[in-house]
Amino acid sequence: MSITNQTELQGIKKVSEAVGYTLQKMRDFAQIGMSTKELDEYGGQIMQAMGAKSAPKLTYGFPGWTCISVNQEIAHGVPSEKKTLKNGDLINIDVSAELGGYWADNGGSFVLGEDINHYQPLVDASQKILHKALNQIKGGVKIADIGALIEKEAKKMGYRVIKNLVGHGVGRSLHESPKEIPNYFDRENFERFKKNSVVAVETFISTKSNYASQEKDGWTLVGDKGGFVAQHEHTILITSEKPIILTEINGI
Repeated sequence: MSITNQTELQGIKKVSEAVGYTLQKMRDFAQIGMSTKELDEYGGQIMQAMGAKSAPKLTYGFPGWTCISVNQEIAHGVPSEKKTLKNGDLINIDVSAELGGYWADNGGSFVLGEDINHYQPLVDASQKILHKALNQIKGGVKIADIGALIEKEAKKMGYRVIKNLVGHGVGRSLHESPKEIPNYFDRENFERFKKNSVVAVETFISTKSNYASQEKDGWTLVGDKGGFVAQHEHTILITSEKPIILTEINGI
């Protein structure tokens, strides 16, 4: 969406803070031995207390308040009582919501407990690359150039990017124009970031795969060549200088 007045600005700030706070609290609440269902219910309680509604539930009928993906799962992991968190797990939580007619989206990967499986460098790479990309975004910048930056930085660190999972516009619905903010250089994308618009920018940094494939449950995504993926995402407001990170409360 494009922000045209203070009412819209306050609305998008409020929902962005709600999803950012929920993500931060869920990350702190996650414990070894806990089921992903229990973690998701905790996040749902926080959102409801803030008056926010789960975006994946509203938009797609997703069977959970949030998406919780573990280890080989890239995204859209379905919370389950049968899925127990273990020491050293690579966990991704994606929280998006609607509040007062406004929508925001954010997510982040982290290692639970000790880094016995050596996932932390991947997590750090994803986070650093996202921040580097965000610092380059302002009105007039080519979307394709940000994708090129993300892909280049990933390669420099020995990683790949997932090419069929992308950032997107957000604000009055979960997915708006621009429809795609890729993690790679798309030579056919001539769109530019627009000042005063709201977008969700995310990194999908991968050890082996370049594409995400859907599992039999119809939701969960995994890599086409295996390996692991770390994702980080912020909802931002684009300006003529550096963007305003609306979900900064999540601590990413």
